[in-house]
Amino acid sequence: MQQNLPKISVVTPSFNQGEFLEKTINSVLSQNYPNLEYIIIDGGSSDSSVEIIKKYEKHLSYWVSEKDGGQSQAINKGMAKSTGKILTWLNSDDWYLPGTLHRFAELFQQNPNHGMLVGTGRMVDETGKETYYKVPDSEINLHRLYQWLNGADFMQPSSAFSRKAWELSGPIDESIHISLDVDLWLRMAKKGIKFLTVDELFSEALSHQNAKTTAFQNLMILDCSMVIAQHGGKEYVEKQMINMVNKFSWYEKNYQAIISNPILKLLRPIIKLLAKNDHQYWSEVIPPWVKK
Repeated sequence: MQQNLPKISVVTPSFNQGEFLEKTINSVLSQNYPNLEYIIIDGGSSDSSVEIIKKYEKHLSYWVSEKDGGQSQAINKGMAKSTGKILTWLNSDDWYLPGTLHRFAELFQQNPNHGMLVGTGRMVDETGKETYYKVPDSEINLHRLYQWLNGADFMQPSSAFSRKAWELSGPIDESIHISLDVDLWLRMAKKGIKFLTVDELFSEALSHQNAKTTAFQNLMILDCSMVIAQHGGKEYVEKQMINMVNKFSWYEKNYQAIISNPILKLLRPIIKLLAKNDHQYWSEVIPPWVKK
């Protein structure tokens, strides 16, 4: 049976995600897919991650824990080690639902002219409550990908691609740290890779305060807008870019007034809330008296 199933390479990039990592690993290994190549690239974690990885290392094709340049570089490192015909990555706070890898294999075998597979995904919070459910568009092409921020998005954990698609379109641009997946999908579409979409639930992603899509939501919109614009979709994201630039410009312009007015210290709880919602920006400029 193993000889009849294409090898699937799954790369998990991770850094200090010990509290979630074991569930991710188990979701891959419990697929019982007989031709699996599982690779974990850890960025030199200081938490329990390495201990957890070592617990499962006999089931891994390769793993390493060393300082790297972030998620983008970690994925590239893993893909460079991979030998599978079908490729994907699964972040260390996401997990597969049962049967996913077998369906990946079946769908690629049934649709050999397609290089990219996209299924349905959902997000859940730390209590298990569903917060987001996304069925992919029936057709995904370059024009639709330009509208990523207007409802044409899909969830990366529920996707996989052929080695040919990766060789034509990869590797990940390591200068992009948030919308790295969108950039890759746009490059695939430009290379003529055909996208196959199915309304089948393949994965769940955990929404928590340190997740990029949660902690850096506003920067994600700006970053994604810039990526789409660079690929020729400026007209589709111009409004989002203007709104984000104006917002951050307002912060910069009014920052000194905010911290120099002692009355506004009474608003510390509100400013802390802003700091939480715009973590990346405020972590650099937030005054010390708010952090206390």
